Amino acid sequence: MELRRSTRLSAKHGNEVKDEGPIKKKAKSVLKEKVNTKEPVKKPNTKEEKVSSDEAILEVGDDIPDITLQNQDGKDVSLKALAKENKVIIIFLYPKASTPGCTRQACGFRDNFDDLKEHGLVLGLSHDTPAAQLKFKEKYSLPYDLLCDPTREFIGMLGAKKTPASGSIRSHFVFADGKLKFKRLKISPEISVADGKKEVLELAKQYSN
Repeated sequence: MELRRSTRLSAKHGNEVKDEGPIKKKAKSVLKEKVNTKEPVKKPNTKEEKVSSDEAILEVGDDIPDITLQNQDGKDVSLKALAKENKVIIIFLYPKASTPGCTRQACGFRDNFDDLKEHGLVLGLSHDTPAAQLKFKEKYSLPYDLLCDPTREFIGMLGAKKTPASGSIRSHFVFADGKLKFKRLKISPEISVADGKKEVLELAKQYSN
């Protein structure tokens, strides 16, 4: 009897560990399989994102796009129609109405408007709303229309988006006979006015010869 009791004790305190060995190995194996079969973290498809963010950018020699924007009064303005009516068009782009740099740029074109209007159409452009543009125009007595591009569709075509999500780059663009002749990006308000006027007068001189 003691021998049998001793055998049971031995099984309880000694052999029990050996019996659990295969169970623990099996548990570890199952755990390992779960870890190995875990779905990998998906990386963003940068190629697709790049393609979707690409836009056709206007370069010198390209036609003015067939796009309609609103002016400060909420009136539709067709760029194609303007190009047919005006031999030369200068469009200056400012990031935000009524801010210091944009005010200097807009007032610079205002102060040179009499010289420019003899040779071409002057237009301001930003992604502001018509209400903001109207306030800007009236506050500083701007004698030309201000175009609104809140979705930055035209601004994107000009290659003047600051980032894909927001913002615009100060610049100006001169069109002649419906084609882009001068494209100036990332310039100061003063240079935009001075060079813009110079480029318009240069085209006027070419047409007069």
